[in-house]
Amino acid sequence: MASTSQLETLIDMARRETDDSAKRLGAALKAVGDAEEKLKMLVGYRDEYGRRFDASQQAGITPMAYRNFQAFMEKLDTAVRGQEEMVRHAQKRSENEKAKWQEAERKRMSYSTLRDREAARLQKIEAKRDQKAMDEHAARQAFYKR
Repeated sequence: MASTSQLETLIDMARRETDDSAKRLGAALKAVGDAEEKLKMLVGYRDEYGRRFDASQQAGITPMAYRNFQAFMEKLDTAVRGQEEMVRHAQKRSENEKAKWQEAERKRMSYSTLRDREAARLQKIEAKRDQKAMDEHAARQAFYKR
């Protein structure tokens, strides 16, 4: 079985890996939030522009203004689709980072479990050694009392 100091070294390495993974996961989750916020803003802007266009259309618009509106809406739709792709990419990255963090945490917990088992094994050996010493002492005491 690995020595306790070797296990402590592995645990420290695993803890650093877990911490690094947690930081990357945090950054990935922030990127998802930022991308979703930007998407929400773009969709809101597109909806507001559409409402304003509808209101101005009732007052009457020129064919040129209508073509400009259509062209601008197409650009907004393209921007929305691009941002939706950014959101999907950010979500995928955060899922990957979460899996990496979970794996690092499992590894850290495994090493901790090994360390705890080794400590329990050594404690059991020590307890047996103490019991044997006490039994021998009691046997000597009984022998000399006779």
